Amino acid sequence: MIKLKLTILFIIFIIVSGCSEFALLASGASIAGTQNAYVKAYNGMDVLTIMYSDKSIKKHIYDKGKEHVQTLTRIAND
Repeated sequence: MIKLKLTILFIIFIIVSGCSEFALLASGASIAGTQNAYVKAYNGMDVLTIMYSDKSIKKHIYDKGKEHVQTLTRIAND
C-alpha cells in the first residue's frame, strides 16, 4: 500500500515539474498585465527602500515585528 502511494506521488511530481517553466512564464505575464496604480507605487517605493537600506519593505516589517514579539515575550515572562 505504501509503495503504491509513493509511486503515485512520484508520478505526480514528474508530471507537474515537466511544465513548470511555461506555467511560470504565462503566470508572470498575466500578473504583470493586471498591476494597478497601487501595486506600481508600492513596487517603486520598495525599489527605493532597497536601494537606500539593502532591505525590502517586507523585511523591515518582519524585523520590527520580530523585535516587538521578543519584547512582549520578555515582558510576559517577567
